[in-house]
Amino acid sequence: MTGQPRILMDAGKMDRTLARMAAEIREQESEPLAVVGIRTRGVHLAARLRDKLQRIDQCEVDFGILDINLYRDDLSMVADHPVLRKTEISFPVGGRRLVLVDDVLYTGRTIRAALDALTDLGRPTAIQLAVLVDRGLREVPIQADFVGLAVPTRTDQHVRVLVREEDGVDRVELGDRDLPGRDKS
Repeated sequence: MTGQPRILMDAGKMDRTLARMAAEIREQESEPLAVVGIRTRGVHLAARLRDKLQRIDQCEVDFGILDINLYRDDLSMVADHPVLRKTEISFPVGGRRLVLVDDVLYTGRTIRAALDALTDLGRPTAIQLAVLVDRGLREVPIQADFVGLAVPTRTDQHVRVLVREEDGVDRVELGDRDLPGRDKS
């Protein structure tokens, strides 16, 4: 594939996909429930999932933001001076079901780091993973519990999730790795 990226999801499909994922999450009656987004785009998707969950149940769902930079096993390869942001989880994680949210699942290394960060905060009853896009090609044995779209990819491709809060538009693209833009791994 060369040239322009292929659009996998537009704004409408993203919204419908998140609504479906929220319904799937709610089908598993396990309380209490909290949603935690991985910085950056996972946070915005998690906030949208939480809003949809709250509309389904007409009750409050706890929400948190997780920064995993210090837990990454590739920290020295990512940047000379990584930007550290605050983890914002104001509720006890122990004894509750957490739904961890990220935009793309690829190698599994981001999720492995997130699991380490979460378990440092306590012992949840369960941690489930929700991702908008699962592109395959794992390097560690991680599997999502809730997947918006599974799309087989090659290592020379990238999946880019754009969200209006960061990028001004909601869209998911599949393109060549050498195209300008953020590579998700």
